[in-house]
Amino acid sequence: MDILHLVDRLEELFNVSRSVPFTHSVIVDEDRMLDIIDQMRVTIPDEIKKAQQLLAQRDRMLAQAQEEANRTLAIAREKGEKIIDQDSVVEAAKERANAIIAQAEVESDNIRKDADSYTLQTLADLELELERVLGQVRNGVRALQDELNRPPAD
Repeated sequence: MDILHLVDRLEELFNVSRSVPFTHSVIVDEDRMLDIIDQMRVTIPDEIKKAQQLLAQRDRMLAQAQEEANRTLAIAREKGEKIIDQDSVVEAAKERANAIIAQAEVESDNIRKDADSYTLQTLADLELELERVLGQVRNGVRALQDELNRPPAD
């Protein structure tokens, strides 16, 4: 279940709850609230797993980029070694090999930066969402505690 759906359900529970006159407190259905909180406890680790999967995917992308760069370097070296025997072409081959190496390094760096940026943004979004949910849960708990600690009306 999506964490945002659970947050919406929790918010709906507060919206449909009866308000306590002359206060900012509401009376909520304890069973429904605890059920939603339990579902959140189950869902949040799923969200964290998704973030970990994103990190693993980023690492795979980086490894693939590094492999491609290594292959490109190997190809460039191989081509360079074959051309060394040809005096007139040696200089052009070195320049071409260096250009291929530079291009591979630039591409590898760009892929790494893009993957890091995507992962950072995703984790930042997840952190904000989790903080928002945690704040709402804390507010609900605080309201219930206030309600329980309030002396009974005579």
